[in-house]
Amino acid sequence: MSKCRAEAAAGAAGILLRYLQEQNRPYSAQDVFGNLQREHGLGKAVVVKTLEQLAQQGKIKEKMYGKQKIYFADQDQFDMVSDADLQGLDGKIVTLTAKVQSLQQSCRYMEAEMQKEIQELKKECAGYSERLKNIKAATNHVTPEEKEQVYRERQKYCKEWRKRKRMATELSDAILEGYPKSKKQFFEEVGIETDEDYNVTLPDP
Repeated sequence: MSKCRAEAAAGAAGILLRYLQEQNRPYSAQDVFGNLQREHGLGKAVVVKTLEQLAQQGKIKEKMYGKQKIYFADQDQFDMVSDADLQGLDGKIVTLTAKVQSLQQSCRYMEAEMQKEIQELKKECAGYSERLKNIKAATNHVTPEEKEQVYRERQKYCKEWRKRKRMATELSDAILEGYPKSKKQFFEEVGIETDEDYNVTLPDP
């Protein structure tokens, strides 16, 4: 193994070991790859091989669930937890789970409402765009006041669009703070569609 490859492997081992110890929960190799790929740029083959090596060295634990291997930190390095502590953690998990479910439901509702309003706004914008096109092409058919009214209405709807997009972004960011997976996985599980998915761009202010 070359010096560069050896350093890369050592770096990957440190990253994966630290991640499993900090998270202290079981992950498949695919989960670890998905969670760290964007930040550290680790390839899937490197993640799989490094996890297997760490398990062979006894630095982490490995278990089979069906046909899938699950990796997690060696629990012997952590302090013993009392039954009371476990019960307290279970209570927190139940509370947080209920909060996440409530937020997900609210997010789905808001997303449905936003999609509905976006479609309505698109129709209205298309109508105003056509009207504006005709106004610009016309000569002495429209007063300056009417033209200004069209511009004001366009700004109004664009402002509302930005406001609702910001609300959705803040809500999803709040959920993601306690969400164990990536933003992309969360959007896929909840069914959130973004402007970017449809190549839609807000007009300039």
